[in-house]
Amino acid sequence: MDNVMTIEESVSKGIMDAMKARETLRLEVLRNIKKALIEAKSAAGAPANLDDDACVKIIRKLAKQGRDAAGIFREQGRDDLFAHESAQVAILEEFLPAQVSDEQLETTLRAIIERLQATPADKGKVIGAANKELAGKADGQRIASMVKSLLG
Repeated sequence: MDNVMTIEESVSKGIMDAMKARETLRLEVLRNIKKALIEAKSAAGAPANLDDDACVKIIRKLAKQGRDAAGIFREQGRDDLFAHESAQVAILEEFLPAQVSDEQLETTLRAIIERLQATPADKGKVIGAANKELAGKADGQRIASMVKSLLG
């Protein structure tokens, strides 16, 4: 058996570490992740144990919700809530795989465009193929905006 912890195990260990260190923000975020994972496992037809890919999807969703909320707080001039939400997103992102750089994203998208022989009318096809190929490595909005700039 290997000693690599699953994301779920990492979250549980992180909760204990945060409690010992009295890191209230980190504890709040980790408990929120744990709650979302438990809810996903208890959903009808869900597996008893979630693999890391399923955990990443759940955490990515939580991070997106946090970024959206932070954006709203910033627009409303609520810098205190913006800072709190942004700090939570930073903790969530610790559990997500690293995102590809803009250069890597552009290279991959150019290869997909060439492979599909895409024209500006094929933006949807390129975005769909890129989302599948780059799942978890690049945000859908980043992909879409770069495809639009590449195809014109």
